[in-house]
Amino acid sequence: MQPKIMMKKKSISASKASLVLFLCQMISALDVPLDSKLLEELSQPPTITQQSPKDYIVDPRENIVIQCEAKGKPPPSFSWTRNGTHFDIDKDAQVTMKPNSGTLVINIMNGGKAEAYEGVYQCTARNERGAAISNNIVIRPSRSPLWTKEKLEPNQVREGDSLVLHCRPPVGLPPPIIFWMDNAFQRLPQSERVSQGLNGDLYFSNVQPEDTREDYICYARFNHTQTIQQKQPISVKVFSMDSLNDTIAANLSDTDIYGARPVTERQPVLLTPTGSTSTKVELRGNVLLLECIAAGLPTPVIRWIKEGGELPANRTFFENFKKTLKITDVSEADSGNYKCIARNTLGSAHHVISVTVKAAPYWITAPRNLVLSPGEDGTLICRANGNPKPSISWLANGVPIAIAPEDPSRKVDGDTIIFSQVQERSSAVYQCNASNEYGYLLANAFVNVLAEPPRILTPANKLYQVIADSPALLDCAYFGSPKPEIEWFKGVKGSILRGSEYIFHDNGTLEIPVAQKDSTGAYTCVARNKLGKIQNEVQLEIKDPTVIIKQPEYKVIQRYGQVSFECIIKHDSTLLPTVIWLKDNDELPDDERFLVGKDNLTIMNVTDKDDGTYTCIVNTTLDSVSASAVLTVVARPNPPFDLELTGQLERSVELSWIPGDENNSPITNFVIEYEDGLHEPGVWHYQTEVPGTQTTVQLKLSPYVNYSFRVIAVNEIGRSQPSEPSEQYLTKSANPDENPSNVQGIGSEPDNLVITWESLKGFQSNGPGLQYKVSWRQKDVDDEWTSVIVANVSKYIVSGTPTFVPYEIKVQALNDLGYAPEPSEVIGHSGEDLPMVAPGNVQVHVINSTLAKVHWDPVPLKTVRGHLQGYKVYYWKVQSLSRRSRRHVEKKILTFRGNKTFGMLPGLEPYSTYKLNVRVANGKGEGPASPDKVFRTPEGVPSSPSFLKITNPTLDSLTLEWGSPTHPNGVLTSYILKFQPINNTHELGPLVEIRIPANESSLILKNLNYSTRYKFYFNAQTSVGSGNQITEEAVTIMDEAMASRQVDIATQGWFIGLMCAVALLILILLIVCFIRRNKGGKYPVKEKEDAHADPEIQPMKEDDGTFGEYSDAEDHKPLKKGSRTPSDRTVKKEDSDDSLVDYGEGVNGQFNEDGSFIGQYSGKKEKEPAEGNESSEAPSPVNAMNSFV
Repeated sequence: MQPKIMMKKKSISASKASLVLFLCQMISALDVPLDSKLLEELSQPPTITQQSPKDYIVDPRENIVIQCEAKGKPPPSFSWTRNGTHFDIDKDAQVTMKPNSGTLVINIMNGGKAEAYEGVYQCTARNERGAAISNNIVIRPSRSPLWTKEKLEPNQVREGDSLVLHCRPPVGLPPPIIFWMDNAFQRLPQSERVSQGLNGDLYFSNVQPEDTREDYICYARFNHTQTIQQKQPISVKVFSMDSLNDTIAANLSDTDIYGARPVTERQPVLLTPTGSTSTKVELRGNVLLLECIAAGLPTPVIRWIKEGGELPANRTFFENFKKTLKITDVSEADSGNYKCIARNTLGSAHHVISVTVKAAPYWITAPRNLVLSPGEDGTLICRANGNPKPSISWLANGVPIAIAPEDPSRKVDGDTIIFSQVQERSSAVYQCNASNEYGYLLANAFVNVLAEPPRILTPANKLYQVIADSPALLDCAYFGSPKPEIEWFKGVKGSILRGSEYIFHDNGTLEIPVAQKDSTGAYTCVARNKLGKIQNEVQLEIKDPTVIIKQPEYKVIQRYGQVSFECIIKHDSTLLPTVIWLKDNDELPDDERFLVGKDNLTIMNVTDKDDGTYTCIVNTTLDSVSASAVLTVVARPNPPFDLELTGQLERSVELSWIPGDENNSPITNFVIEYEDGLHEPGVWHYQTEVPGTQTTVQLKLSPYVNYSFRVIAVNEIGRSQPSEPSEQYLTKSANPDENPSNVQGIGSEPDNLVITWESLKGFQSNGPGLQYKVSWRQKDVDDEWTSVIVANVSKYIVSGTPTFVPYEIKVQALNDLGYAPEPSEVIGHSGEDLPMVAPGNVQVHVINSTLAKVHWDPVPLKTVRGHLQGYKVYYWKVQSLSRRSRRHVEKKILTFRGNKTFGMLPGLEPYSTYKLNVRVANGKGEGPASPDKVFRTPEGVPSSPSFLKITNPTLDSLTLEWGSPTHPNGVLTSYILKFQPINNTHELGPLVEIRIPANESSLILKNLNYSTRYKFYFNAQTSVGSGNQITEEAVTIMDEAMASRQVDIATQGWFIGLMCAVALLILILLIVCFIRRNKGGKYPVKEKEDAHADPEIQPMKEDDGTFGEYSDAEDHKPLKKGSRTPSDRTVKKEDSDDSLVDYGEGVNGQFNEDGSFIGQYSGKKEKEPAEGNESSEAPSPVNAMNSFV
């Protein structure tokens, strides 16, 4: 709607192209700063600052206050119109205007009537520069009329039918809020079946007997007057078919329709809206409400769709059990057809609502105030939209512009007023009105023509302090008309500031986007227009930023622990920082457990309430930084509570509980335990466990147990305390469900059978009087079962049985109520006795010098008289053929499991005489031994010589002494000596070999080079081959002349210094090499050493798959450079860990059927002397010196 002041639209015939060109050439209008001193000095047209709403509903019992406030210079005066004519307030004693204001106060409380003041009011604020007007304010008093009296008939409805209870509230202003209650002022429950419509009626999709009542009351609440009106109660009586037939049977014939109509299901029918289609118009920005309520049985379900589109996301809501579709902030795009579908199991019904969205006028560009200087140009633009499109009209000082005084500087072109070459008399207030059939918009905008020299409003020498690398904004608030030009200078004699490093804002502010230390200094702002010039100087200081260099970190702490958050800062030395700690964006609790230090926050004895986000805030006068960290307090979960047993059956029950607080660590599982108060009171047993998301469990129960249950919650921190026990539940007695387990029959003596079993536990007895029925009979013999009933024990002995015969055995549980199911049978045996005969036809086949194979014939199984454990071979060495000495005879035993008839004897000593016998074994023990069998082992290769010593070094000779092998393993035929020189670079020379008779024990090597290191390789031989070798190194001495020269040189000071330097250098090199060697790296000396290994390393022998003699390949390698020999020049043989003999010597050695060894020998294992020794210690500086000289 438009204001009551009627206006005519003045058409302007002007070319749009020339208009656009003109607008582009105009000077922008001035902005007047909100400076109170300046505003007091400048003339300004009126501006409406406050007014009452367009549609103003007032309480008729209170005074009416119609607001109208305005500002301007000089202060404006106010006047009012009522219903389009002047409202003379002086002639109405009930009406007053507030001082220095245009607000009207209409006194109703002292006799006035609100109805007399209904109408359309408009306020005008006027001064010498123009007049502003308010909106048209429509004053209407609120009304809350009483309900008209009506006679309400009781509603008698058949069960399953639909019903509508009409409210029809009185028409009020504003419309009342409707709700249904009963006589007790309790809201009536609503559901998908019963709900209130948008019109206030109560809809029943189908009635049920419980809907019968006499107090369905509709209430209307008028919020403006704070009153509630009540409709007369409505009575509803629902007849079920059974009661209805009984009631009418006496009055109606049997063929009446009610007798043939039971409650039947019905497909949906829409109660509202009616028909198949309807229309709805809503205004843009409002809330669109569409409603569909259906009858039917079963109760229909409502679904909404938009034909040809989707319901708008984030603005669509469903209310009243999806019977109401709500779309907020509607726009033209929401126009369209909306379909509601009501559906139940019998069918569906639908209704299409065609929605059209119209729009009251809304602003696209509202006119803005213009402040111009004389001779300047400007425009007022008023653009609005709506549906239908609104019409635009202009007023000047509240008068339609067509009849307003002429202004040659003004030109109207539709929604635009163009001003050119304005003068001071051009000042005025213009009103733009945009209206269509759905409403109007009214906006005031003044044109204020001023002529003022420049003024700078920013205080002189103002100091700006800015943090480095942040923007610096230097103010130069100014005013002048015409609009002054602003220039900035740095320093007293600086040039004008230009360039991309500066931003010049229209309000005069100079912005330095990234201020640096060198930006510090004085800046001068100059403002000038044609009426004058003024300047102002400000100061800029750049400070270092405040930085949190150590931020608080996320913490997880267990309850009652201690936690600390760090907050270490760095700041400008001229700024004083303050550090504040917050918890969850609020102050820290007033608690002595919180200790705030210089750089940290410590919380002692942490509790659950300390959980949260802790923030360290550092403030200075220029900046503020903060950092946050989360504290999570974890603990074991609280115990579950409210345990409840439901669904009690004889063998099961359902247990439910409520979890306790998980204390920030999710519950992973619940453990359920039970107590048997009948058999083991006070003892809790594990029953089961369930995932942490489950709070109920079905438990299996046993008979004759008095159960109590408790639940324990578990998380990553640990287990909670157990819950309080549940109520007790005693299950009924029953026959045992199971029989004893692990039933066995094993004789302890040759003439008995011991039957054992594992007794049932208390709760497994299923009832009182637990006993066992033990039954047995000899297997494969036509005997009857022999049975005996024993008390609650776990063993029964049957005496007088034959030796080692099989028995069938079974043990059955029973109690006072009966027997357990028939038990399964097990096979046992009566007691064993020692075997009666020895194995016969024992034969020995010697395979090589250390391995033999033994054969025997098995004994008859009847003579074993027990479980056959296997055969045991006893063997021992009688004498060594290569030595006269005899040592203590040590028998060894090998056991071969099962009914084997052969076995391998490993680890024999070569060139020796052995004896053996064989015995059969059962569970009782061993039988008699077979006659001893004698066999001999052939020669083998010898062990290494027992020692090698090198003595008496001279210029050209060395003396070698050695000991014979500890184990000759045959007749020695000779010794083999090999040697070769080693030069100063650790390279090996030619190899020399010497064969030495077996009866020799020393040798003098002559014609050797003086001062030369030699490496020796020494081993013994039998007719079978060579044994392992040992190695040694030795050095011949210098000649006497060189020694004397060395002594002479050694007395010189320069030589002593040189030797010290060389020794120090070598020592450093040795340390480096030693470090690198420990790290696993290679170095040149080791590479050379590896390149000169013994060319005659002897491999292991492999003859026809038999075991060869063991030799260590490492013994054949030359000694590493610098290796040292013991002081007595003796090399001991190392213990060998890889000998087959060492594997085999154990008490119960065993072999697989193919003869491979799986056991160990009996007897004490002898260690043989080492066959070689190589030193791995670092080279000696002394030897290095000898080599160097």
